[in-house]
Amino acid sequence: MSLFTTASIWIIPCLILVVLAIATAKKLPTYELFVDGGKEGISLAISILPFLLGMLVSISILRASGALDALIGLITPFLSFLGMPADIVPLALVRPISGTAALGMTTELIATHGPDSFIGRLASVLQGSTDTTFYVLTVYFGAVGIRKMGDALKVGLLADVIGIMASIIVVTIIFGA
Repeated sequence: MSLFTTASIWIIPCLILVVLAIATAKKLPTYELFVDGGKEGISLAISILPFLLGMLVSISILRASGALDALIGLITPFLSFLGMPADIVPLALVRPISGTAALGMTTELIATHGPDSFIGRLASVLQGSTDTTFYVLTVYFGAVGIRKMGDALKVGLLADVIGIMASIIVVTIIFGA
């Protein structure tokens, strides 16, 4: 384990040194290129801000209005039939929208049910098996100016559904229900 810890400490500085050595060998203006990259990063961050703000406001409205609770109430009987605990449903619905909100829900589930409970383990595996699809599409596609993202949304949500189903199956097989 200490080998991995040592490698993780040194890998980033070593990569930077390799990049600097290659740039110096090619006689490139390294510092000027670094400054230009920093300028591009700042303009990218500013262009992402409206998309990020819109997404965060939408999530807040969904949670504060009670629409999320109503939706969970509608689909919980069907998901219980599939073996998915009702406590996990909010996490599965929020995870594609917001990673931070999903992490908060996972923390709450683990605090409530315990880290070694089925729900705690399922929440942990689900958190790592799915992605923030709407966040990725909104922020990254918005940053590069892609407006038509229908197919990417379908594939991303399908991957999330498969990740959720795989989480349930794997946790049930390994740890039992």
